[in-house]
Amino acid sequence: MNFGVPKEVRPYEFRVGLTPAAVDALIRAEHEVYVERSAGRDAGFHDNDYEKVGGKIVYSAAEAYGRADIVVKVTRPTEKEYTHFRAGQTIFSFTHLAVSSPDLIESFKENEITAIAYETIQKEDGILPVLLPTSELTGGLAPIIAGQLMQSIHGGKGILLNGIPGTPPAAVVIFGAGVLGTYAARSFSSLGAQVTILDKELKALQRIDNMFSGRISTMISNPFNVTKAVSFADVVVCCAAVPGQRAPILISRDMVQTMSPRSVLIDFSIDNGGCAETSHPTNLVHPTYVKEGIIHYCVPNVPTLVARSASYALSNAHLPYLLEIGKIGLEEALKNIPELRAGVNVYQGKLAHPGVAAVLSRKVEVEL
Repeated sequence: MNFGVPKEVRPYEFRVGLTPAAVDALIRAEHEVYVERSAGRDAGFHDNDYEKVGGKIVYSAAEAYGRADIVVKVTRPTEKEYTHFRAGQTIFSFTHLAVSSPDLIESFKENEITAIAYETIQKEDGILPVLLPTSELTGGLAPIIAGQLMQSIHGGKGILLNGIPGTPPAAVVIFGAGVLGTYAARSFSSLGAQVTILDKELKALQRIDNMFSGRISTMISNPFNVTKAVSFADVVVCCAAVPGQRAPILISRDMVQTMSPRSVLIDFSIDNGGCAETSHPTNLVHPTYVKEGIIHYCVPNVPTLVARSASYALSNAHLPYLLEIGKIGLEEALKNIPELRAGVNVYQGKLAHPGVAAVLSRKVEVEL
């Protein structure tokens, strides 16, 4: 089977779909891998790293797409990439169709593309195996980002996250006790911040309480508690998401107005639309803006800050599925692997994911 790895073209995206180690595994399984020139450079992987393990370097995105049965990307394709699609091929990437431009779905339809979205590959127990390491990584970055934004030179409140004797630590409020929220809570707590986490599921909060031996405060997420928690937070971190759907808006503009000036709101759910009414996407060059006196950080691709680690994390997670598809073919893999089947948003040009279809007010066109 032929795999293609195009260079990411979205601004300020430094990750790559496959690392040399992943390419090596596919080559050893007797597949061909075509890597666009410089695709891995920004993540610290050079063309000769791919060539050493048997990858073939191609000199345009058109060729990387054109030779591939399966295209392995990081972010969803941009409009300039639509013309590279080859009829009937499969694309692995983050897709976020619920908040993407409608012309992406139309291009998938026109080219009979099968689009498998990393963010909706979901096991029966609710685990998102490809999204999980990315969430772990983002959670680890959370206090680094917050700590910088809290500094006076960046317009923040000038509060040290962990405090010192006689001076209290920052109050950090996290929405969502999934993998991302859990790792963010762990990272903030290990620094000594005062952490409160909210989730609508009591079981999730019980897990947090057991995991951290009561060191992290927990609250059921309801309008009363959300309003209360936002009002006392120095840092709010939004981590809530529903696979395949738009993120729920938990924080209204009125709630943001109750925060003390120069507090920080980090919306990690922005790639799914964001959890705050005042959130809109930013980028790594201009990552923040001030609204209602609050510093907002709404970068959709935070893991690219550590592109090498993030590329390894992504490749490690999706490689087993690529190897299985290469071994038995896509059709059999979809029959045998339920979580992979759940990842299919579009199948041969037809909308296949119930959650995505519901958000887009469309009907599921094919059932897998």
